[in-house]
Amino acid sequence: MILSPVSDADLDRAFAALADPVRRAIIARLSRGAATVNELAEPFEISKQAVSKHIQVLEQAGLVSRTRDAQRRPVHLEAARLEAMTAWIDRYRLAAEQRFRSLDAVLERTTSPAGPTAPAATTPNTDKEQQS
Repeated sequence: MILSPVSDADLDRAFAALADPVRRAIIARLSRGAATVNELAEPFEISKQAVSKHIQVLEQAGLVSRTRDAQRRPVHLEAARLEAMTAWIDRYRLAAEQRFRSLDAVLERTTSPAGPTAPAATTPNTDKEQQS
């Protein structure tokens, strides 16, 4: 599956939407399947209207969508948007991991006993050590 690139504005909206713990909880719930506003509001001590506003923010960020099913209006997770965000994050994560692997290799070469700049294994004796 080829994902279209995510614009800076899209990323800004999505990360801003996910900055709120209630919206993250809604996303977590929707990862198990579609739900209505009433179902999404159950675990929270906030009004259904407040939950609807949170859903609107998630919808504007492209993270969820709503459909009509007779009288129901289930909310669905837009997994493709989360996947696009993950791909964006992975670009930087992979680059950072490569730098860490390179640093690990340099450190391994410089600190291993067989390495070219390995420190001497002996330490100078102090006067107290010589007296014992």
